[in-house]
Amino acid sequence: MYFQSMNDLLYMDGHGAFVWTAYAITIIVIAVILIAPLRRQRGFLRQLAGELRRQQGAASSPGDN
Repeated sequence: MYFQSMNDLLYMDGHGAFVWTAYAITIIVIAVILIAPLRRQRGFLRQLAGELRRQQGAASSPGDN
């Protein structure tokens, strides 16, 4: 094993703060890249369902006959 202890792994000869910050930023960016389209799709589907309900409600209203 390259590191003798967990402290050595975290510290990395003084470079640990930079390395772990880079890992954290990378994970956050990847999470945003994966989650943002799913949220956008969910919002679009919710909006589309609302429009369909409004159209169906307008088509079945008795005042139009």
